[in-house]
Amino acid sequence: MMHPPSPQRPIFDAYAKEYDAALMRGVSISGEGKEYFARGRVLWLVRRLAELGERPQSVVDFGCGTGSATPFLLEIPGVNSVLGMDVSAGSIESARQQHGSPRARFVTLLEYTPNAQMDLAFCNGVFHHIPVAERAEAVRFIYRTLRPGGVFAFWENNPWNPGTRLVMSRIPFDRDAITLTPPEARRLLGDNGFEVLGTDFQFIFPKVLGWLRPLEKKLARLPLGAQYQILGRKPAVVTEP
Repeated sequence: MMHPPSPQRPIFDAYAKEYDAALMRGVSISGEGKEYFARGRVLWLVRRLAELGERPQSVVDFGCGTGSATPFLLEIPGVNSVLGMDVSAGSIESARQQHGSPRARFVTLLEYTPNAQMDLAFCNGVFHHIPVAERAEAVRFIYRTLRPGGVFAFWENNPWNPGTRLVMSRIPFDRDAITLTPPEARRLLGDNGFEVLGTDFQFIFPKVLGWLRPLEKKLARLPLGAQYQILGRKPAVVTEP
């Protein structure tokens, strides 16, 4: 089982009650709130899942924080349960209070043992906070949560985008993070058991240029967006990575 990245636990425990305000100090320069990005990530994922013919019923949100993605993940067609997990006990407590329900539960990483039964793993903006030496084990942990054939939606901040770097510099818990380029992230997934299905870039235009946003679907393969999604699949015939 993965040992949680202990250097980050006190940081996110400290921000559990102020996470949204701290995040808004960064993303506000885009003209949007965090809900715009949270919904946009899931809508793009739904598009890709439909193209793959996937209809997951269970989702694990790795590094769920205070659970802000949960309402959107529950809107994915076919999904009936979301399991959020995080290294920060303070964040998990906040997630339980805000989003806990019969369809959504939250646990710390130490409370969970992977059981290879989940259909979809979702992870947003987590790996730049995990120490580099622990990232491979984190991917293997996610691999072990998924059933054979399960899909991993890996979202990260795009360090090739100047706006992303500016946003991160304005967020206290992101300033010293070590980002991953898309090729580094693809290798990370591929070296630890996943078949890499594709990479998409999203969130190119700020709100002031919102009239250009319909172009983002056509530009998704170009490394322009503030974030990128890598889709990976656990092989149907499983070998331990």
